[in-house]
Amino acid sequence: MKIVATSPSFSKNKILQEEVYKYFPEAKLNLDGKRFNQDELIEYIKDAEALIVGLEPVNEEVLQHCKNLKIISKYGVGLNNIDKEACKKRGIAIGWTGGVNRLSVAEMALGFMLMFSRNLFMTTNELKSGVWNKSGGFQLSGKTVGIVGVGYIGKELVRLLKPFGCKILVNDIINQDEYYTQNDLIEVSKEELYRESDFITVHTPQDESTYNFITLNEMKMMKKTAYLLNTARGGLINENDLKYALKNGIIAGAAIDAYVEEPPTDKEFLELPNLICTPHIGGNAKEAVEAMGMSAIKHLREYYKL
Repeated sequence: MKIVATSPSFSKNKILQEEVYKYFPEAKLNLDGKRFNQDELIEYIKDAEALIVGLEPVNEEVLQHCKNLKIISKYGVGLNNIDKEACKKRGIAIGWTGGVNRLSVAEMALGFMLMFSRNLFMTTNELKSGVWNKSGGFQLSGKTVGIVGVGYIGKELVRLLKPFGCKILVNDIINQDEYYTQNDLIEVSKEELYRESDFITVHTPQDESTYNFITLNEMKMMKKTAYLLNTARGGLINENDLKYALKNGIIAGAAIDAYVEEPPTDKEFLELPNLICTPHIGGNAKEAVEAMGMSAIKHLREYYKL
């Protein structure tokens, strides 16, 4: 069996290397940390029987060249980079477990809120430039947090926010009345959530229904003092609209961990003083990397009955 791993963070992790080689000693890992374009990806995986993929797009064109492929095991939680219909058509299995990195992402979202509320981000950057700004911001405790998408990560964030006594507004396409009641959450429309929240944090999948679902129109509904967070997927928030909103004081700030183009190249956007921008590391805490990797290996072991 020919096992190929494409993700650099999976491939370079010593614990995951040991585990995958234990069961698949001939596995090919991306030890050089290569970030593949589509042609390079095809060349790298075309003979594979099984794949461990992270964020690499495995679409119809890629799959056309993978004649021997039997299973794709997901290193991570989102499946938006895998063409599920094309896999189904070819009888290619997909190994996936939801929520493996939920705590890692939820902690980052909470961290962003604390960085903005206590003015940690801006005063750090100012002090490095010689500016002694004593503005300590405000306390997160008691503020209103709006969570769009109450799945694994949204629920984990609800748990982490409990000691802060925040008023939590929620919106999801799935009816979760019992959970909302048990956790003192207030279900509202998206429009009400945008209007009332001090922090809006997005935790939805990225698909046709959610692409660009927060644009300048939605940002204009928000408080001028509001902060918008995306630790989910690139494309949920229109980046050009967000840049305009941040430059023109329509909202106070934003924190973005995922982008339409990765790595992003709009330097003007990235250098905005009221934007926290991180390189898609929300799910990459050490513990989460190992959990996601072990999950990916487990799906291959189950497929091959090892």
